[in-house]
Amino acid sequence: MTALRPERDGGGGDSGELADAVGRLDDPLSDPLPGQHPSPWFRSTPEEPQAEPQRPEPEPEWYDPAGYATDWYSGAQGPSGATPASTPPPASRTPSPAPAPRAPAPAPAAPAPTAGPAAPTPEPPYLRSARDDETVALRTADTRAAAEPRAAAAEPPAAAGPERPAATGGRAERRRAAKRGGGRRRAGAAPAEEGTTADDAPPLSRVEARRAAKAAKPGAGVIASRAIGEVFITLGVLMLLFVTYQLWWSNIRAHNLAGSARDHLEDDWASGKRKPGSFEPGQGFAILYIPKLDVVVPIAEGISKTKVLDKGMVGHYGKDSIPTAMPDAKTGNFSLAGHRNTHGEPFRYINRLQPGDPIVVETQDKYYVYKMSSRLDQTSPSNTSVIAPVPAGSGFTKAGRYITLTTCTPEFTSTYRMIVWGKMVEERPRSKGKPDALVE
Repeated sequence: MTALRPERDGGGGDSGELADAVGRLDDPLSDPLPGQHPSPWFRSTPEEPQAEPQRPEPEPEWYDPAGYATDWYSGAQGPSGATPASTPPPASRTPSPAPAPRAPAPAPAAPAPTAGPAAPTPEPPYLRSARDDETVALRTADTRAAAEPRAAAAEPPAAAGPERPAATGGRAERRRAAKRGGGRRRAGAAPAEEGTTADDAPPLSRVEARRAAKAAKPGAGVIASRAIGEVFITLGVLMLLFVTYQLWWSNIRAHNLAGSARDHLEDDWASGKRKPGSFEPGQGFAILYIPKLDVVVPIAEGISKTKVLDKGMVGHYGKDSIPTAMPDAKTGNFSLAGHRNTHGEPFRYINRLQPGDPIVVETQDKYYVYKMSSRLDQTSPSNTSVIAPVPAGSGFTKAGRYITLTTCTPEFTSTYRMIVWGKMVEERPRSKGKPDALVE
């Protein structure tokens, strides 16, 4: 079907008028404004219609690709404010009436400059239509080809990255595609690239997880070394505790026990419960004073380590070991033993005694004052002759009233014995008061 085109007024048909008509068609002012339909039926009419020569023209196509690309439902308006109407295809070959000539639309005036930010330029309808993925308008191959390049030019380029093949087919195919793309890492797969974190690394497979857990477990050598280290640490702690007990706590305990025994002994003397004579092993009967060493310690019968010496007291060599004389005997050697280290250590510094230093023994009724005469720095523990009535090595040549002090040497060992001897110089009843050696 070919629609009849209305003819212009005027009957001129010469070549000059034809050239003028063709020139007006190329005038850019006669092009449609943005938003107006580009159909040839809506071309603007010149101000002064001129006669055109009658010539056959090709029939205009009713299908307009540009018209289909326009979003007719977006409500876009042209410059005049009117919404362009769609152009229905001609229903028949009957000529339509010629439209009345109209003056060309005046060019829009330039907007006045303002101090604020420039107003955004309205987006063309065809671009909004291209970005509207969910539009209900029909799309044909031609309209999509016209709209997609414009939309692609408007959208920013996507970040470059590895392309993965799209999963096609059913659920099984999609699972396989997911595994190939970044699912569970298979055994023997390449390690993660440098710079990736543990969160970005793919999860381990079950076999790899077992191997990693097995590798994290300590071996037999590590377990043995840890056990040996713990044993050594425990032994070290125990040794430290033992040394602390021997050097510190045993002295405190022995001093308390010795002080308590001395107090009980003095109370018994004051009450008359104790009588001079023989005493039972472990029973206290006298008090030893060494003023130069500031030693005041009770004397008990026997040299038992647990019953006498470890309690901080001094033991008398009695009938349970090697019998020696008592202080009140007319002749004899009053021999005593005591710890040099630990457990009160009453004989710790007897090596500092010099000849003439007083050693006093107090009993229930008398004070016995001795003067230090000689010392043997080292001898065998089995040398019992040092506590004989006339001790060997003391310098004494005849029987007399002597005192002997024995202890271990060197310090903190019991390898040898140190011996200190003294000779009685005064016997004073307690009723007369303390001797001068204790008063000074």
